[in-house]
Amino acid sequence: MAAHSGRNWAGLMFLCLLFVSVAASSNVEDQVGGFFKSGHTNNWAVLVCTSRFWFNYRHIANTLSVYRSVKRLGIPDSQIILMLADDMACNPRNPRPATVFNNANQHINVYGDNVEVDYRGYEVTVENFIRVLTGRLPPSTPRSKRLLTDDRSNVLVYMTGHGGEGFLKFQDAEEISNVELADAFQQMWQKNRYHEILFMIDTCQAVSMYHKFYSPNVIGIGSAQVGEDSLSHHVDPSIGVYIIDRYTYYLLEFLETVAPDSKKTLADLFRVCPKRVCVSTPGVRTDLFTRDPNTVLITDFFGSVRNVEITTETITLKRNDTAQSCSGSSCPGSRRGKRRKKLAYASQFPVEAAYEEEVTKPQWHFPMYFVAALSVFFITVVSAFRI
Repeated sequence: MAAHSGRNWAGLMFLCLLFVSVAASSNVEDQVGGFFKSGHTNNWAVLVCTSRFWFNYRHIANTLSVYRSVKRLGIPDSQIILMLADDMACNPRNPRPATVFNNANQHINVYGDNVEVDYRGYEVTVENFIRVLTGRLPPSTPRSKRLLTDDRSNVLVYMTGHGGEGFLKFQDAEEISNVELADAFQQMWQKNRYHEILFMIDTCQAVSMYHKFYSPNVIGIGSAQVGEDSLSHHVDPSIGVYIIDRYTYYLLEFLETVAPDSKKTLADLFRVCPKRVCVSTPGVRTDLFTRDPNTVLITDFFGSVRNVEITTETITLKRNDTAQSCSGSSCPGSRRGKRRKKLAYASQFPVEAAYEEEVTKPQWHFPMYFVAALSVFFITVVSAFRI
């Protein structure tokens, strides 16, 4: 009887342990699934100002405002492609050189002390922009000018300048159409160059630029509907021009409240500039995006927070085959038994060596009898001419 009850007790304990282990494993899987729910492992940003000339100061300020925010939230310069069609910080008309402000109070210098412009001036073209997105750059292009994304990259693409229905001008010389932009994103998708894209554009009739998109996992945000102008916010009297556009002004105001560990979502981003303050009507397109914007964090695109899991478990690392099979001088690359040659700096100006070499060279002289014969010859010739 005691043995029978003991077996029952052992079976009950086994079932309890099995239930606890299954529950723990499912809990771990849920934690891991929630930990990496965004699906991306790295963040990139492509920030483009397509306007030049002093009266377009505000477009440079727009771009640098977003640049400052994404850097503050964790995206490094090595993963930001910054394209500025003009240099307002060093413009002779700038009363405060090496600065660009987005507010008349001049609280924030968005140019900063460590801005890294990847494409400037006449480098900002439609061709270069498309090549950056699609990765079709010459082999000589440095890494700092390449968008080195993969299929796990979340990419923020921000553009500002002068536009119209279905196009955006580049430096008043050329334009990119919404069809060309849509095809560029499709090439990126086919070449596994992104996981998700957040496309933002601040220009007149901005929403027309994402009407032709057909690639998956893309969100489009525009500052004005078709037929509407995207307006400037205010003038700085000391500069004499408008210094920022309305939509980007309120976007920056919102981003200043976002921290790297913020829980604010894209749904909050969509509401940053209502019509009563923007005057224009911002638009959003989410039908190509597979996730719910109410659950997507702002930092999934504007930040670069690395997922780190802390564990108290001790992990024992196994030695590799090379370490186990060799020892001492038998290991490949072993330096045991070899005496290192003493190194010394070479003389940069070996004057002494050159002098010694010159002294030790054998010096050749004419024989004395040859010099005496040559002297007699000249005396004879001179005497003949006198006669």
